[in-house]
Amino acid sequence: MKKRVVITGMGIVSPLGNDVDTFWSNLVAGKNGITKQDWLVDEKYNATVAASVKDELDIDDMVDFKEARRMDPFTRYAVHSSKYAIAQSGLDLENEDPFRIGVVIGSGVGGLYTFEEQHAMLIKRGHRRVSPFFIPMMIPDIAAGYVSIIWGLKGPNFSVNSACATAAHAIGLGLRSIRYGDADVMICGAADAALTQMGFAGFANMKALTFNPDPESASRPFDKARDGFVMGEGAGVFVLESLEHAQVRGATVLAEFAGFGMTADAHHITSPAPGGEGANRAMKMALADGNLNPTDIAYINAHGTSTPANDKNESIAIKNVFGDHAYDLAVSSTKSMTGHLLGASGGIELAALVKTIQTNTIAPTIHHENPCDECDLNYTPNVSVKREIKAGISNSFGFGGHNAVLAVKEYKA
Repeated sequence: MKKRVVITGMGIVSPLGNDVDTFWSNLVAGKNGITKQDWLVDEKYNATVAASVKDELDIDDMVDFKEARRMDPFTRYAVHSSKYAIAQSGLDLENEDPFRIGVVIGSGVGGLYTFEEQHAMLIKRGHRRVSPFFIPMMIPDIAAGYVSIIWGLKGPNFSVNSACATAAHAIGLGLRSIRYGDADVMICGAADAALTQMGFAGFANMKALTFNPDPESASRPFDKARDGFVMGEGAGVFVLESLEHAQVRGATVLAEFAGFGMTADAHHITSPAPGGEGANRAMKMALADGNLNPTDIAYINAHGTSTPANDKNESIAIKNVFGDHAYDLAVSSTKSMTGHLLGASGGIELAALVKTIQTNTIAPTIHHENPCDECDLNYTPNVSVKREIKAGISNSFGFGGHNAVLAVKEYKA
């Protein structure tokens, strides 16, 4: 029998707040975290809006000032999120076995700010002026390394990179590490900070981003007028535990992590497979892994990027998996409010799914004004709704054809 795995802690950094409660209240209120970026306008980029982190992060008690300065923003986001996830979980790490606690924190892009800063230093002042900390500041695995070092966690420790499916893969592999007996507790998630000159140039020039300059209509998943995604930044980190471990220490369980599915499209480096074939299989795998029937699912936090291809093919995949029940499902894309946090998106979206199950409240897809024939499900347009949700899934799909789906259900002892 598979070990039951539960979620006991959540921490986030997001364009809508840097703690879960603030983030959730803003989501439910339909608040838009997307703003015009003056520097993009000044430098005449085609894409001029983004969803940036607005507030300073609280990590001063984790690392000293010099150490914090040597962290790329994505690493600071991961450390901040881990701090809050561990605090909510109530883990007393001084009395836990550090060899039984692991860390899987990924990044879709890694230290892009650091790369650009140090490349500018190379061009302006020569190779000897490049920081000796350049490589450890930039590499995507350094966030997992820092979390392990700061809290003294000596179990499985590694990073994952699967573009925009990164967080979901990291969390899913944390689930498996506990099920297979490698650890009792896993700290899992992802962080990304790519709102840089190269980040925008790369995504804009491949025409993946919206060129809509209006923040109030730029991210419109499943809407007929959608034309590209809005970049965001942030992190989502979770404490996962075996149910036995959580019960022994009297932990408060937020939800049960039921199932995980992952597949490849094997189709194209950026475009999803026709009909969402890979997404279809990943959803079915997550349901099977969690011993869930399609009719058990009441809500889907969709990948919903606001790109023509993704939203169409994800909608087709949902209908293929759920059949007639697809039209009874509540679906929403919180990217309409947060933008697309790249590899970190699945982290904050899992937090939204857990809160949905806890509160029986579904956050909306805002800016959804023009329904279209190819996207004809209930996308919870514009305002949140109350509905009993005992189980749901979160979809994440990435460039390269990576698909990862997380299934979560209400915890019952």
